[in-house]
Amino acid sequence: MELNNKLNEIAQKITTQRGHILTEQATKTAFIMPFISALGYDVFNAVEVIPEFNAVFGSRKGTKVDYAISIDNRVLIVIEAKMIGAKLDAKHEAQLLFYFNASDAKIAILTDGVKYKFYTDLDEPNKMDTKPFLEFDILSLNNNILTEIKRFRKHNFNINEILTSASELKYINEIKSYISELIVNPDEEFLNIIIKKIYNGAKRAAVKEQFRPLLIKAFTQYISEQMTDVEQIKTLPKIETSNKKEIITTQDELEGFYYVKTLLSESINPERITYRDTLSYFGILLDDNNRQPICRLHFNEGKKYLEVFVNADKKSEKITLNSIDEIYKHKTKIINSAFIYLKGLPNVQTEPIMKTIVVKPLFSD
Repeated sequence: MELNNKLNEIAQKITTQRGHILTEQATKTAFIMPFISALGYDVFNAVEVIPEFNAVFGSRKGTKVDYAISIDNRVLIVIEAKMIGAKLDAKHEAQLLFYFNASDAKIAILTDGVKYKFYTDLDEPNKMDTKPFLEFDILSLNNNILTEIKRFRKHNFNINEILTSASELKYINEIKSYISELIVNPDEEFLNIIIKKIYNGAKRAAVKEQFRPLLIKAFTQYISEQMTDVEQIKTLPKIETSNKKEIITTQDELEGFYYVKTLLSESINPERITYRDTLSYFGILLDDNNRQPICRLHFNEGKKYLEVFVNADKKSEKITLNSIDEIYKHKTKIINSAFIYLKGLPNVQTEPIMKTIVVKPLFSD
């Protein structure tokens, strides 16, 4: 069976069984061992997949990592397992760092059976990096992530290729993170570069404050337009209802979607944010699940409304929008709406990332 089919099976098990998994050992048995097995390793061969591997470092003895994977009689991967839903935080990373440094392993994995973090030693030889080079949620995999996971399969495991890919991923992730931050909150340096390129007037502070929301809007519109082009290339058939009315996804709705997706990208994997258009509203969902609406855009009539949800019973609040970019002012409500469905995680309280700015007639000196 292909790797992606096996991972889909694990994802389905997580969806149906996670409410019954109450211990770390149950997490290992139900989700983590099947993942190791999906990569082609024999979890019942204690020479290949070593449970409770004893890591010895200096005078510290008897510290055991949950699993070590031996390839060609050499331990190259160590895995620290936590109970499903556990925070994979700095405390657990420090624990994994000890295991990594105390062995000859080149790859360290921290997981709760759903989220996986892969580390190596790119920054300093034989010392685990503080940031993972690969991170994913098994419930929301994409083709790029699947390609990286395939590198760890037993039959084609090549540590040199993995480390080369890890180095590339490290910088790609840092670039993507920087771009994502620029979209939401352009820094002073980038803002100055843009203004210098397109504006010839005096670069006063007031001008910068006028340009900042325009830059954010330009980013979002550009992404929306690119995605619209992709959708048009697909030439999907028109969706019709019984009364023959057509569902038409507008440019404003797509722009609103990418505003919301950008706001949530700091807290949730953007791949999990999807949309479904209907005749009466444009719905933005978590995991493409109609039972997990994050918010709805009501843009089909004269006035524009943002509808957010305040509890799991789908109680909602409608907010009038004077313009699409006012969605940014409601960041906290949108994030809290999404986190209704993420059990075990607290509501996120953050300040709106931008304040209302009165834009005067174009940048007079």
